[in-house]
Amino acid sequence: MPKKKTPVSRKPSTPRHHQALGIDVGGSGIKAAPVNLKTGELLQERYRIPTPKSGDPKEMIGIMGQLIDHFRWKNPVGIGFPGVIQNQTILTAANLNDDWVGTNLAKALVRFTKAPVSCLNDADAAALCEMKLGGGAEARGVVLLLTIGTGLGSAMFVDGRLVPNTEFGHLPFPHPIKKRWGSAETAAADSARKREDLNWRDWSKRFNDYLQTLYSLTWPSKIILGGGVTKKPERFLPYLNLPIPIEISTFKNQSGIVGAALSTL
Repeated sequence: MPKKKTPVSRKPSTPRHHQALGIDVGGSGIKAAPVNLKTGELLQERYRIPTPKSGDPKEMIGIMGQLIDHFRWKNPVGIGFPGVIQNQTILTAANLNDDWVGTNLAKALVRFTKAPVSCLNDADAAALCEMKLGGGAEARGVVLLLTIGTGLGSAMFVDGRLVPNTEFGHLPFPHPIKKRWGSAETAAADSARKREDLNWRDWSKRFNDYLQTLYSLTWPSKIILGGGVTKKPERFLPYLNLPIPIEISTFKNQSGIVGAALSTL
């Protein structure tokens, strides 16, 4: 017999209008948690379901529905998705499945929730979290946030305002071993480190070259790094060398969930 679902309760100290469910869609996992929109605190333990290898939209939309159902959620839902998004519609899905292109994610989730749904680029979501509640809150000028994982997500703020869909992970970049040009994330993402079995020093040198490219293009005052590799920044930060501050995300790997929730405001 199937197990009975364990009831999930919200913290009573947080008013309902200060809550939203954040969903962070990644290449390896789809994660969600309810968020206090004032503080960025996760109101319940994060719940994660592996991303299907196929990247199929129907499967993944079903998983998002499972996450909503897991929390028995009736309030607004925000989703960070790894691709270009305009008017809630997905225009690119480089690390998933091309069948996503043209999908209106908000409309696709109507059968799972009647609450408002907001969708934005996943790196934009992480940056929104950092700029509102984290290390970028007081920053001015150009601030870049990069999420390092299966791909390289990027977001740019100028004087506190988001410039949406800055897909710097897809910039042309020379691969130092294959001696040919490709996208930056195929050479410098964490997935490249794992795929090519690079040690942290060699990968960090390659990633630093990528940062130097972004610095020369955008002249930021600060770069904030997020994603799974930032759990242990001592493995790579000592090898990075830029003439500006390079900081680890205040919310670390939770920034995508928190920022997705904040997008509902």
